[in-house]
Amino acid sequence: MAALAPPVAAIRVVVRRALNGLPPGGPVLVACSGGADSLALAAATAFVAPRLGRSAGLVTVDHGLQAGSAQRAEAVAVWAREVGFAPVEVARVEVAGRPGGPEAAAREARYQALTEAARQHGAAALLTGHTRDDQAETVLLALARGAGPRGLAGMPARRDLAGVPLLRPLLEISREQTRAACAALGLDTWQDPHNTDPSYARSRVRADLLPALVRALGPGVVDNLARTARLVAADNAALDGLAVAALAAARCADGGLSVAALAGLVPAVRGRVLHTWARELGALPAALSYGHVNALDALVTEWHGQGPVDLPGGIRVLRRAGRLAPVDPT
Repeated sequence: MAALAPPVAAIRVVVRRALNGLPPGGPVLVACSGGADSLALAAATAFVAPRLGRSAGLVTVDHGLQAGSAQRAEAVAVWAREVGFAPVEVARVEVAGRPGGPEAAAREARYQALTEAARQHGAAALLTGHTRDDQAETVLLALARGAGPRGLAGMPARRDLAGVPLLRPLLEISREQTRAACAALGLDTWQDPHNTDPSYARSRVRADLLPALVRALGPGVVDNLARTARLVAADNAALDGLAVAALAAARCADGGLSVAALAGLVPAVRGRVLHTWARELGALPAALSYGHVNALDALVTEWHGQGPVDLPGGIRVLRRAGRLAPVDPT
């Protein structure tokens, strides 16, 4: 009997670990583009899930952005049925007309389709093939944007996606391992041309910046960046817990926040309190920036009689009578 290739074994171990943490009932759905990362994840899930007494399905999304995308998606679906996935779904999405750049629009359309499929099939979780290399790229992009701790925490191994648990079992696995696993299993992989298109920032990080860092600092830089994300995520969780309690303690009866209570908080916690409160007021999350939160913080720490702070979504906040409160639009 031939020995199991180490990359195949490593991927099966992390998939088993992820699935073991799920409650019973409902299939797990793998999001699979046909690339090496998601195909290695799918192959491991097809092996592991039945041995844990759980069914596994697969969803492949056709963005319709490239010639032959429909045929590629159908080929993935045919393979999935052959190896025992059920259900298997090809989700075709419309990217044009969505807000943001093409990369953001495609991501929004993809996750919307995946979420809908997960709900339709009563999935216990949705699995995606993001690797350690993807995590390192995410940290570098966040650092370049000045995104702060939340950005530097990268992609969580598990998060809630509109009520569906989203799992990323391969964040401990390298892209090289997924390619080696596919080769060992004889799987034909698809190369997404968008991954090498220099018009996308992530593609430039992947093709130029990260390899340059590896050459300058050694191969351990990828793992170190991913480890940084894990460490920052743990710190964020602790600070977020403190912020929940601090927000409750700072609330006034009319829904405003006590300036005295806010002033007694350390900046890292106060910023999280103000960010959360701004979202509660209706500030649009995607548009709520560091500048907005900093302006709210100035009402507490640098008060000199300034006027209201304007937040995304037409929300205005002012300081009066020792508290922060939204301005009544009427």
